[in-house]
Amino acid sequence: MSFSENTQAILLLNTYFSKPERGAAKPLTPTEWGRFALWLKDQKLSPAQLLQKNFSELLVGWQDKNITFDRIKALLERGNAMALALEKWQRAGVWVITRSDECYPKRLKARLGTLAPPVFFGVGNKDLLNQGGLAVVGSRNASPVDLAFTDAIGAKSASNGICIVSGGARGVDETSMLGAVNAQGTSIGVMADSLLKAAMAKKWRSHLASNNLVLISPFYPEAGFNAGNAMARNKYVYCMADGALVVHSGTKGGTWNGALENLKKGWVPLWVKPTEDRAAGNTEIVGQGAQWCNNSIDEIVVGNLLVRQQSQTSPAPTLDLWGTEELPVSKNKVAETYSLVSTLNSELRESQPTLIEQEIEEKENAQDEIIIDLTAEEYKEQHLEPLYEYFLKHLHPLCRSPIASEEISQSLGLHNSQVKEWLTRAVEDGVLVKKTRPVRYEWNNQT
Repeated sequence: MSFSENTQAILLLNTYFSKPERGAAKPLTPTEWGRFALWLKDQKLSPAQLLQKNFSELLVGWQDKNITFDRIKALLERGNAMALALEKWQRAGVWVITRSDECYPKRLKARLGTLAPPVFFGVGNKDLLNQGGLAVVGSRNASPVDLAFTDAIGAKSASNGICIVSGGARGVDETSMLGAVNAQGTSIGVMADSLLKAAMAKKWRSHLASNNLVLISPFYPEAGFNAGNAMARNKYVYCMADGALVVHSGTKGGTWNGALENLKKGWVPLWVKPTEDRAAGNTEIVGQGAQWCNNSIDEIVVGNLLVRQQSQTSPAPTLDLWGTEELPVSKNKVAETYSLVSTLNSELRESQPTLIEQEIEEKENAQDEIIIDLTAEEYKEQHLEPLYEYFLKHLHPLCRSPIASEEISQSLGLHNSQVKEWLTRAVEDGVLVKKTRPVRYEWNNQT
């Protein structure tokens, strides 16, 4: 594998290359990387520049109690370990993608914003990563009846050209994926552990070779099972799909927590299979806002599982500040990405720190990228005001009941400082009601 210096720096900062050692610097979490990457952009720095010998001079002004200079330095000094690990993984067919790669899952980036993993390791067909499809999730110890249903839903999805997205774990996850690929369909497996082992497993090998399958993981490819990683993986399964089906859930654990998180965030429509297991949490998940699906596989229309019903909460589309949305700039130009600059006045930076400079491409003449040079007032007039209105539009479903600003920030993929400013304005405009002890915001239905 040949990597750009940007990719090398991102790998060094965000990835383990061996089992964690006590006292060693820990790679950045997705949240930490999002914070640091935004600062780099604000300073007009690329990750590649951190590989220079004088990188310490570039970090003058960076202050974070968790992402210290010493931690960054230690992570960047692991070049030899990275080279050895990547060579080993390459021999097993493992590839690497980062957020800047075209094949990076766009649904994931759009729904999670800065919380989307900066790095994915994978094996198999990268082209499947943006196919979407049906997420099928459930317990590791599901009953034979539930597993037979799961296998059938995988096969039926395959016959309808719908990809199965799941977590690759024993039980419902694995069964749904094998049901799809054994029927000549496609599947995406988001692994929480042991990607390297899975890449060489007999049950997946032929499907990987036939390009019907892709297995990915945001975690170290040789990582063993970790409950925290398994929990974190759940949201990636939902966010890469267009609809989700819970076959069997307990009242705690990964399936339960993942389903409730999806309902809260409104990523995709959620369906639940009826079950005779009285100890299952399926009924409670429906009580939280999911829909029952038909218990007869013959009567299920898989495509309908990708459609949100009126009784299901509409999602709040993410204001993706990392470049997946397109905004019109002029008749002949389309905004391709958002990046940060520090050239505008401080008032503008404070009002919208993540949407200042737009990189655009001349579509008709296929010219090179150019940068629109907007004054602060022009930028506010053309972009900040429409963004505030867009923010309000997608704030409404979140604020039907009192909610904290931090939860709004996470749901919309925005900086909390930006959200607080817009929330203050919304209160002043009478759109929201601010509650105290603790501070929360609710939609003013009297307006």
